[in-house]
Amino acid sequence: MTSSIIVEDLSKRYEIGTQGKLYWDNQLRDQLVRLLRAPFRQRTRKETIWALRNVSFSVQEGEIVGIIGRNGAGKSTLLKILSKVTYPTRGRIRSRGRVASLLEVGTGFHEELTGRENIFLNGSILGMKKREVHAKFDAIVAFSGIERFIDTPIKRYSSGMRLRLGFAVAAHLDPDVLIIDEVLAVGDAAFQKNCVSAMHNLQRGGRTVLFVSHNMAAVENLCSRGIWLAEGSVQLDGSAREVIEAYMNSLTSTDSVSGEFTMTGQRHGSGEIRFTRVEFRSTDGSLQEVTRSGNAIVIRLHYRANEPIEHGHFALRLSTEHGTLITEAGTWYHGLDVPLIPPGEGYVDLEIDDLNLVSGRYYLSLKAGYETHVYDTLENAVYLDVEEAPIYGSSRCIDSRQGVVFFRQRWRFDGIDHAATVEGNSVDANSAARASRVAR
Repeated sequence: MTSSIIVEDLSKRYEIGTQGKLYWDNQLRDQLVRLLRAPFRQRTRKETIWALRNVSFSVQEGEIVGIIGRNGAGKSTLLKILSKVTYPTRGRIRSRGRVASLLEVGTGFHEELTGRENIFLNGSILGMKKREVHAKFDAIVAFSGIERFIDTPIKRYSSGMRLRLGFAVAAHLDPDVLIIDEVLAVGDAAFQKNCVSAMHNLQRGGRTVLFVSHNMAAVENLCSRGIWLAEGSVQLDGSAREVIEAYMNSLTSTDSVSGEFTMTGQRHGSGEIRFTRVEFRSTDGSLQEVTRSGNAIVIRLHYRANEPIEHGHFALRLSTEHGTLITEAGTWYHGLDVPLIPPGEGYVDLEIDDLNLVSGRYYLSLKAGYETHVYDTLENAVYLDVEEAPIYGSSRCIDSRQGVVFFRQRWRFDGIDHAATVEGNSVDANSAARASRVAR
């Protein structure tokens, strides 16, 4: 097969300025800004970091390749180099044919122009001729789903509307290589279905797609191959399922009952509060060695406050192994505001009366903050293993084949005439009594 993309020994270095900003080495704009600032800045020794280091791989025509990894692993830097938004410090890339990319919301859009005008502008930036845009205009608008607002200035669009319009233009460019960063994170189910369909159509036409996402379910369903980046290097390159399993197994830092956090790369925030560990407990306060579907559970979030905190909110997000968000819970949603958090150790409890998850492994991400200020966040800090249980009171259990969550429910058979015959046989009194039972 013919290679669409060949990446050889690719590395990218950034310099860390005295104000904590990252400066792109090879962009004229940034070099001019640095030159103008130089007389007013105190001279200090420059620090450098390697966003990518010795990355090599090739992608064949017709492949959809998922690129996964934690925040800061180098995924976006790699895509920017492949899209020629920035250039590598060393190494080289070779690509065949027309390359289209959708990296950031609103890339190539002009705020004062309408959606209609931006379609022509964006199409021109991506290499489409005016007559080509004219021919595909109606299909682009229909795909984006923003027909009512096509003559409204882009500055009035939401971020989701911008991304939908941008993807619609890129998808109708008929590129040989399409590079996408988190496009499925925005948009409703219908738009996401259109995106998936468009990527499959490109694949069937022999086109290549590079797809970055934190949604592991989308990566597994779309991609036959995965590349896992960690600290700027390729950690694993193989089948999508194999790479996803290895990546997810690397995310947890504690056991399924209690433990200290050891991660550093996934932690963000100003640091006035730091989470220290998570415990899963029963309602009587004892540690839960086994958590089963339908059980009550107490999730205890331990923290350390490094100074007095006047206001605070605590929250957690629960996701599947594949990164699909199940729910977000937080004190803010309940209208609860902790008025004063003294310095030192403490904990807050989230009590769940009925853990309506089917058996499987789930990941918790934690957050502490107030309004827009973030004290601490930890992504995929711990995992929770849920064992199957006869949740409906029968001997039958449910698992992931029946979905992710279950609902407490009742079935009633009051509308069935038990005096009628079933396939020629009368229903006896005992059968009727069993059928009349309310199933919970």
